[in-house]
Amino acid sequence: MLLAGIAAVATGAGILGGTAITQSRRIGAADVARLNAVLELYRSVDYECGGGLLYQEVARFAESVFRMLDWSRSPSLTPQLVAAAAAARQLAGWTALDAGRHSDAQRHFVAGERAALAAGDAPLTAMIRYSQAKQLQHLRHNRDALATLQLAHAQLGSKGTPAVRALLWGAEAASVAALGDYREAERTLGEASKQFEQISADREPRWMGFYDRGELLAQYGRVYRDKARHDKKHGSAAVRFVTDAIDAFGPGNVRSSALNEVGLCSALFLADEPEQALNVGHSVLRQAQNISSARVLDRVINLRRDLAGHRKLPEVTGFARDLATLRVRE
Repeated sequence: MLLAGIAAVATGAGILGGTAITQSRRIGAADVARLNAVLELYRSVDYECGGGLLYQEVARFAESVFRMLDWSRSPSLTPQLVAAAAAARQLAGWTALDAGRHSDAQRHFVAGERAALAAGDAPLTAMIRYSQAKQLQHLRHNRDALATLQLAHAQLGSKGTPAVRALLWGAEAASVAALGDYREAERTLGEASKQFEQISADREPRWMGFYDRGELLAQYGRVYRDKARHDKKHGSAAVRFVTDAIDAFGPGNVRSSALNEVGLCSALFLADEPEQALNVGHSVLRQAQNISSARVLDRVINLRRDLAGHRKLPEVTGFARDLATLRVRE
């Protein structure tokens, strides 16, 4: 019902017309404002419910917005409209990634990147490259993810805001740690923290509204889980960082909370706390049935690598069987 309501708003704003785009007309500043307002509505649903629920709706919306680039308008409005189209394709790509539709995600990210570059919007270009890097990380292509993030940083230059810089540094730290350079990962996390402390919300792009201390701490947790896989003495730190991240997330950020609950389960196994890990793990399995995110399901299934050291426990063996069943359902 909520998605139908948002689609009705988009139709009323002249962005959609039933199943096809409305007739071409002249676009004004109010149209761009309405377009961005609809985007914010879709983002709010994505944070709470996951991309699997709405990626088709967002893709239809984003492709319709892209066609609006052919409509007549004042030349001074062009950068705003092109940037809005880029942001719509970024969200379409992000929801497709969350739904496990990787080819669609890549297609939208490429289109969004081109539009953001054409609009001269360096922070938005960096955000789209961050999204591409997150897809590469999910697919375990961390060298490519790192190269993408480094390109984003290099081309951002002096136009980056503290939140955008912190976002990039945190993601870069995760890839560096996955590649085994833990000292560099810690240095990079330090850069992310320095930038985070400089954030002023009213000076950040509206699409950075999701980025909070929980997101930063989640990257610390991710780095320390990789360190714990190399040396178990880091397991307790991984547990602490992920727990702090979960506590820091706002109530509307359901998907990030769910992803970090999975991270907490991993960290507890790595910290040799299998009983606590199982308590969290069974809660995660229940949550996974109620959030429309293939990324969350993939993370849950991947818990098998961190429980391996405790398979002698019958309860852990049973949990591993539950994870295998989840793969079949998927």
